[in-house]
Amino acid sequence: MTPGDDGFRAAFASEAASLGRITILVLGRTGVGKSTLVNAVFGESLAETGIGRPVTRASHLYTREGVAVGVVDTKGLELGSDTETLVTELRDLVAHSRTRPEEERIHVAWFCVQAADLRVQDSEREVLQVLAELGVPTVLVMTRVGRVDGRSHPDVVAFAEAIRAMDLPVVDGRAHPVMAQPDPFSGFAEHGLTELLEVTRRVAPEGVRAALVAAQRVDADAKAKEAGKAVAAAAAQAAAVAATPIPFADAAVLVPIQLRMMSRIALLHNVPMDRATLLALASVAATTGAGRSIATGLLKLVPGAGTVTGGAVGATVASGVTMAMGAAWIQVCRRHGTDGLVDSVAFDAAKVRGEFLEELRRALPGGARRGRAG
Repeated sequence: MTPGDDGFRAAFASEAASLGRITILVLGRTGVGKSTLVNAVFGESLAETGIGRPVTRASHLYTREGVAVGVVDTKGLELGSDTETLVTELRDLVAHSRTRPEEERIHVAWFCVQAADLRVQDSEREVLQVLAELGVPTVLVMTRVGRVDGRSHPDVVAFAEAIRAMDLPVVDGRAHPVMAQPDPFSGFAEHGLTELLEVTRRVAPEGVRAALVAAQRVDADAKAKEAGKAVAAAAAQAAAVAATPIPFADAAVLVPIQLRMMSRIALLHNVPMDRATLLALASVAATTGAGRSIATGLLKLVPGAGTVTGGAVGATVASGVTMAMGAAWIQVCRRHGTDGLVDSVAFDAAKVRGEFLEELRRALPGGARRGRAG
């Protein structure tokens, strides 16, 4: 394999473990649109294509390799059945989750009601109260809310106001309307998913918020913001390492920092490990020769970097190069995530190298004015 393959894979696995997973409990009556909602937000139906593991008699935790979300599907806990049994199972489910590792605990609940039902049943209100007693942040989601020119049907508006008046123990005290997928027949467009994610992120434990951003497929801006945090953190670390200038030839000490940054960004953009490795090696090849460090190759693109302090690399240069590398890598990952055209079978390394190098030139200080490098 190309030099650096094992190093990137190790960094990727470490960052994936650090990112963790958010677990969402999805509740609602049969036919309310739970699966459609999950599929729309996370890009696939985990209950259909993921691996389900029993949690209690009436629920399964569905996960999928490389996806930073788990969905607890409550088949058998459908609303409208015996309420006492439902509540007992729900208490058991939450209690069991709290004995598990952090990533298997229930972090947030999505409680779905359908707009067309125009009522919240007594059993639904009782379950919401139990979730509140158990300390599970619960987002009330009103599904299949069609809109025309930004307006919902008057009956749906009245339903939403009635929910507010009920003073239910849910996030923001109201229902969050969504149309999970467009309806070509009626002309209703998709809406509300980005807002639902923002509310969920806000009430989820801080340690799993990045996992939610990585798992979701509808808010590119949220991914860009989280990726920017990873770049800023890596740049700060690189600056700290080079606070006492390091010899140009020893710039490889920056490599672990940059590999972790690249891995984090790839995970946030849903790039699987195999694809991320190919992309990373192709990108690095744009600035390095075989066997040479990422950092050294990149530093040679910076005017004067090799002459600073007698051939040493200081904090400003180390930070700036890492920032530029992160910015370029974000663009590569955005183009070649799981919805992109690159895969491990048909892979155009030369194209990826060109993309990365072009983005790197733009991101480096004075890049727009500098001629072709390397």
